[in-house]
Amino acid sequence: MFPAKVIYGRVAALALAVTLGGAAVAEAGTLDTVKQRGNLVCGVSQGLLGFSAKDDSGKWSGFDVDFCRAVATAIFGDAEKVTYVPLSAAERFDALKDGKVDLLSRNSTWTMSRETDLPLAFVGVTYYDGQGFMVKRDSGKISALELDGSKVCVQSGTTSEQNFVDYFNTNTMTFTTIAADSPEQSLENYKTGKCDVITTDVSQLYSERATLADAADHVILPDVISKEPLGPVVRQDDAKWRALVGWVHFALLNAEELGVSSERVDEAKASKKPDVMRLVGTDGAFGAKLGLSNDWAINVVKTVGNYGEIYERNLGLGSKLGIPRGLNQLWSLGGIQYAPPIR
Repeated sequence: MFPAKVIYGRVAALALAVTLGGAAVAEAGTLDTVKQRGNLVCGVSQGLLGFSAKDDSGKWSGFDVDFCRAVATAIFGDAEKVTYVPLSAAERFDALKDGKVDLLSRNSTWTMSRETDLPLAFVGVTYYDGQGFMVKRDSGKISALELDGSKVCVQSGTTSEQNFVDYFNTNTMTFTTIAADSPEQSLENYKTGKCDVITTDVSQLYSERATLADAADHVILPDVISKEPLGPVVRQDDAKWRALVGWVHFALLNAEELGVSSERVDEAKASKKPDVMRLVGTDGAFGAKLGLSNDWAINVVKTVGNYGEIYERNLGLGSKLGIPRGLNQLWSLGGIQYAPPIR
């Protein structure tokens, strides 16, 4: 018989080996699973114009959808190898935790509790947002500080619910909450007059206003009462996958900053500028370190566009939403969008 200390030592060593082995498998798991399956499973909203919405033919489009397409292009060289899973605010994080989706690209706010309690990992901020309020133009309201005594439509289970309560309480204003289980129901409550004001992220207010037949009769107040950094989310147990998804976002930003667009791909491939060469894959082996081809980033830009192209197509002044870039402009142009370099 082995002494107790020897048995304990071997059991402990075995447990450590299993733990480390499991971590190694988890670390490589998501990318391998996606490649073996042959497509990316991406969680999106149930329908938010400009971010993720499905048309009558079943085709998905939007800012968040384009990020899913960018990740698929990085992996497969094909933006269409994506299965979209529409998720409500209440079910989105559980779906990711339970492995029903590989990636959540669904206007979700990066908060501490979502990383420490769930636990999940945000890979970056694709859209800097903030919570605001929309009222009917004929209300005459020009500031959120004039909303004392209002009935407020809000979606339950979102950061918006607590944010507006904090704001009203801080400013000693009274209110009545009109809660809804979905953004569609919250907007319907607003349209039918069950409330005086609707609150959510400003980007969502632009989206919802654009769907109204009388859109010009509604005003988004200038007040922004919170920080809402929105970004893609992955599980915490896969560092390799987290890095891959994060660097897709960074590559889109770097491409815009370097002047590399979908229309200037050939020019970029011929460039002798070191930063551009690393981006397009003619210098270094940065793609291989992520489990991708070295030309993955330029393939993404060619297929989906750089960050600026994606923004303008879905959200910008020429789109149905008409949202100015604001904070989402590049840092070099007065915004705060900033990516670490590829080197």
